[in-house]
Amino acid sequence: MERPSRLLLLSELRVRNTAYEVSLSRSLLTWKRLISSPVYHPFRPRFCVPCVSGGPDSGVCQSVSVSEIISIREEEEEESSSTQREDGSWRKIKEREGKESRQAFTVLYVERGRQHRWRCAEVTFTCPEGALCQNWVSCIREQLAAIASRPKHLLVYINPYGGKRQGKRIYQQKVAPLFAQAGVTTHVIVTEYANHARDHLRAEVELKKFDGVVCVGGDGMFSEIVHGLIWRTQMDGGVDLNCPDETLLPCSLRIGIIPAGSTDCICFATVGTNDPVTSALHIIVGDSQPMDVCSVHHNNTFLRYSVSLLGYGFYGDVLTDSEKKRWMGPARYDFSGLKMFLTHHYYEGSVSYLPARDIVGTPRDASRCRSGCVICQHNGQLLSEKAEKYETDEVSDAESVGEWRTIRGKFLAINAASMSCACPRSPKGLSPAAHLADGTTDLILVRKCSRFNFLRHLLRHTSKDDQFDMAFVEVHRVRRFRFTPRHCQSDSDLELDLLESSKRQIFSQICRDHPACSCAPAYSSWNCDGEILTHTAIDVRVHCQLIKLFARGIEETSVFEDITNPCAI
Repeated sequence: MERPSRLLLLSELRVRNTAYEVSLSRSLLTWKRLISSPVYHPFRPRFCVPCVSGGPDSGVCQSVSVSEIISIREEEEEESSSTQREDGSWRKIKEREGKESRQAFTVLYVERGRQHRWRCAEVTFTCPEGALCQNWVSCIREQLAAIASRPKHLLVYINPYGGKRQGKRIYQQKVAPLFAQAGVTTHVIVTEYANHARDHLRAEVELKKFDGVVCVGGDGMFSEIVHGLIWRTQMDGGVDLNCPDETLLPCSLRIGIIPAGSTDCICFATVGTNDPVTSALHIIVGDSQPMDVCSVHHNNTFLRYSVSLLGYGFYGDVLTDSEKKRWMGPARYDFSGLKMFLTHHYYEGSVSYLPARDIVGTPRDASRCRSGCVICQHNGQLLSEKAEKYETDEVSDAESVGEWRTIRGKFLAINAASMSCACPRSPKGLSPAAHLADGTTDLILVRKCSRFNFLRHLLRHTSKDDQFDMAFVEVHRVRRFRFTPRHCQSDSDLELDLLESSKRQIFSQICRDHPACSCAPAYSSWNCDGEILTHTAIDVRVHCQLIKLFARGIEETSVFEDITNPCAI
């Protein structure tokens, strides 16, 4: 039988005039109500359950993980007693006047709510004497200081223009007070133009002064931080970014996301909710979630990094069209999505991919990537061992020609999902079984089909049905892939496309007004995490666990239920 953690402190304290037995170990803070306490209206903390032992000594108890204690503060406790006046009336006098009156302390801790939301809860303990209070406060602070993963100084970038332009207000009203309570100092920069944060990280900031970088904004702001940090890390390590076969160096600083944009898919997929308070609490407690990053190249020239979605065809067309309608706000995505669905363009090309071998899990698994995912841990370890072998044997992906597979055809959409891409509108995402840190991406090919069948496929993103269980859809878990559009496969094909394009020029205005006609464009654009790539022929490689976030992955629902049982923590 496993021995329980050794208690550091054990005392009888009061919570709202109710006696509790309070204990502290290196992992748990627990308080148990004593039944003998004569209280008319007992305080019942949230998540309290009857103790398993039962009998006359059983009571109500609650436990909080020490790692999820946000901070502790001392309170001014004014104890009063009554004395009778000469005229028979009563008056209040303050006891211990002029003496130390701090005999209470408040513990702020993480409280779990519905839909993966976290809140800052607090409980105040009153001690019988000041020395005991000081002992409790000192001991809890020592335990918090011993948690090395907690950040102490953060670099914060705020995008004041993203989403509904609420970034500054969200940070000042919801996040900054929590950081101050937890003793986290910050250096705040409000961005003034596009890629301001990326450029600042590349050249100006001294990264060694900080324990992490926090972005207040949407997915676009997060992408700026990722590009700036990765670029800086590779430059410091002497890595050639233009070589697609180079193994990139992992970034040492963790990234925090405070959602304040029009799309916050990264935050939703790694935390389970787009709530600024929840994200701030994950940062404070020092959570760490590794994440894969895809590098995108064209003819040995670096283009961009991707952490969520690379989409060609439907999703590329939606982004391209929506960029022309930014005045519509977030509604532009719905409008452009409907328009592109009705145009129903397909694109010819060839996809070559390197299958992920000897890994656990497939794109059609029923299981999902959750907090502490064993598949990410197993596959990440496997790929790191393979990388060491490649360095020893001087073997690379480019030389493993025999493993590459090629598919040619007409496609409505070609998507590469490095995570589920779940969001409030699509709780399952494009690839529900995709993993955050297993060193792979799910390559989804949607071949030419009728509008009705394509609509069925799109609707399955919002239902429980298997969205890949269709004859025109195939999915592969890959480590690398290349795409070449038909017009770039050979010079003769390119000349033929240009000739056909010149013949259709006379009808160009008609085609613009009626895009569903036969004069479809020869190629689409790549949607790379919400940015349009300048090239269509690309080479994509997955870099396993290249960055880390202040997150822990989406927790199972059972965690929110078991947290009510102190024995389950």
